[in-house]
Amino acid sequence: MNLQALTQWYDFTGKTAVITGGTGVLGSDMACALVELGANVALLARQPTLAADLEQRLAAGPGQSLVVQADVLERALLEAAVEKIVGEYGRIDILINAAGGNHPEATTTADHKFFDLPLEALSFVFDLNLIGTILPSQVVGKVMAAQGEGVILNFSSMTAFTPLTRVVGYAAAKAGINNFTQWLAVHMAQEYSPNIRVNALAPGFFIGNQNRALLLNEDGSLTARGQQIIDHTPLGRFGQSEELIGTMLWLLSPASRFVTGIIVPVDGGFSAFSGV
Repeated sequence: MNLQALTQWYDFTGKTAVITGGTGVLGSDMACALVELGANVALLARQPTLAADLEQRLAAGPGQSLVVQADVLERALLEAAVEKIVGEYGRIDILINAAGGNHPEATTTADHKFFDLPLEALSFVFDLNLIGTILPSQVVGKVMAAQGEGVILNFSSMTAFTPLTRVVGYAAAKAGINNFTQWLAVHMAQEYSPNIRVNALAPGFFIGNQNRALLLNEDGSLTARGQQIIDHTPLGRFGQSEELIGTMLWLLSPASRFVTGIIVPVDGGFSAFSGV
C-alpha cells in the first residue's frame, strides 16, 4: 500500500460518530480527535450543559459537532436522539459506548462488608455500565443494520479480566461488557452484515474525576491503592487520556476491517504482569 492509502484509513471526513459519556475525560478526548479528523460527532449527554467546556475544542473542526440530550438507560430518549442525529447527518457510522462508572455503596470497605451491599447500589452500577452499553447498541445498531455497515466500540476495564478487590459490582458489570461485545460482534456479522464490527477498549488506570480521590492524595502523592496499581504496571505510571486515541482510531478505521469481537487492553502492561 502507498502512503496516501494508509492516510485515508484515518480520514473520517463524512463519517458520523455517536458517543455516550462524551463529556468525561476519556470520551471528550475521543470526540475531539474524531472532529479533528473530519468526523461529525454527536455527544449524548444527560446534562448537555456539561459539554459547554468542550465547545471551543470541538469547534476546531474540520468536522462538526452536536450535543443531544439523552440517557443511556432511557430507550425513548435514545431513539429521539438518534432520530435527530440521522436527520442532521443522514447516517451513523460509529457508536462509542463510553458511559459508565461506579457507586461507593457498591464497593466494599472495612466498614462496608460485601454481605451488606445494597441492591440499589449494585443495580445502579450494573445498569449504568452494562445496560447502558446494551441499550445504545440496540438503538444505534438498528440504524447500522439498515445501512449494512458501522462500527461499535465499547468500554471495558482491567477489572473485567482479573477482578480488583472491593469493586465487586463494577468488576462484574465490566466482565459482562466483554461477553456482550463478543456476542454482539457475532450477531451483527451473521444476522445483518459482515461490515458491522463490534470491539472494546479495556483501559488500564487513567486519572479521572471518579477515581482521583481513590488513587491520589490531595497533595498529589499516591494513595496506598494507587501505589499498588503503579507497582503492578510495568510502565510505572498512570495512562494519559490521549494514549487511548491511537487504539481507538485503529478499531474504528478500515485498518482493522478484519477485526471484530476483541477486547484490547491499553494498560501499560498491567494485564501482562503477575506481580512477580
